Amino acid sequence: MVMKSKRIVAVSGGKGGTGKSFIAVNLAVLLAKSYRVVLIDLDVEAPNDYILLNTELDGGVDAYTMIPYIDYSKCIKCGECSRVCGSGAIIASREGLPYLLPRLCSGCRACYFICPTKAIKEARRVIGRIYTSSIRLNSTNLTLVTGVLNEGEEHVPPLVIATKERGLSIDADLYVVDTSAGTSNTVASALLNTDIVIAVTEPTPLGYHDLGMILELTKKLDIETWIVMNKVGLGDYSRHVELASKYNARIVAWIDYSHEVLDSYIKGIPIVVLNPDAQASNEIRNITELIEREVL
Repeated sequence: MVMKSKRIVAVSGGKGGTGKSFIAVNLAVLLAKSYRVVLIDLDVEAPNDYILLNTELDGGVDAYTMIPYIDYSKCIKCGECSRVCGSGAIIASREGLPYLLPRLCSGCRACYFICPTKAIKEARRVIGRIYTSSIRLNSTNLTLVTGVLNEGEEHVPPLVIATKERGLSIDADLYVVDTSAGTSNTVASALLNTDIVIAVTEPTPLGYHDLGMILELTKKLDIETWIVMNKVGLGDYSRHVELASKYNARIVAWIDYSHEVLDSYIKGIPIVVLNPDAQASNEIRNITELIEREVL
């Protein structure tokens, strides 16, 4: 089998609850039958791929973000650090000395790079943990990398980036990235440098609205987008089809709302393993064949 260079497929969808984790997990399991696959769960505020795979998150390593340490003996009160800080984490006192509000700091390092006297040093704080799990389903093996944000932590992108880097550091043929909901900078960070985005939607007004948002984002990022119409039978998909045509996005699957899918959630077994002949399994199998032909 002739392989191209390593590839990244991202599963997103704008709205939460459309079934993107369901699609990501089942795609990863099917593809792992023939390729070395790493599934990267970047929904760090509410990761659930490990739940769908019926595994536990054990061990893990701390993930850090930069936080500035100010050496006042070197500070010349120029004010550059407070002017460049986009999150308002550094403010100037009446005397002109910079003062740090740690919980506002995004760890962008702009203050560190702009300080003319190197009065700002790099310290760090823990923002979450990254777990690496070996998954075995029958004779299929894959690696799951999961980011988990600390409770109360406001800054999500640093952990998303760190988790993605950890996943990509593992040697594999294909990386399947499961993003969080929405179209924020968190999702944009997860989608960077991906080959294909698979947008999962549902036949609801919010599903339609957020599909438009994710299609607009992938258009700006210049990433080819495929669409999975999930929960077919619960509503009208006509406007979604028009939206797909408007953005030149290909509809690659129509997955029925069914008890078989619900059963796979309850049992923590991917439907392609639990019920390989189910309608959802067949549709997901078609997507994997497309990935094999056009991505790998």
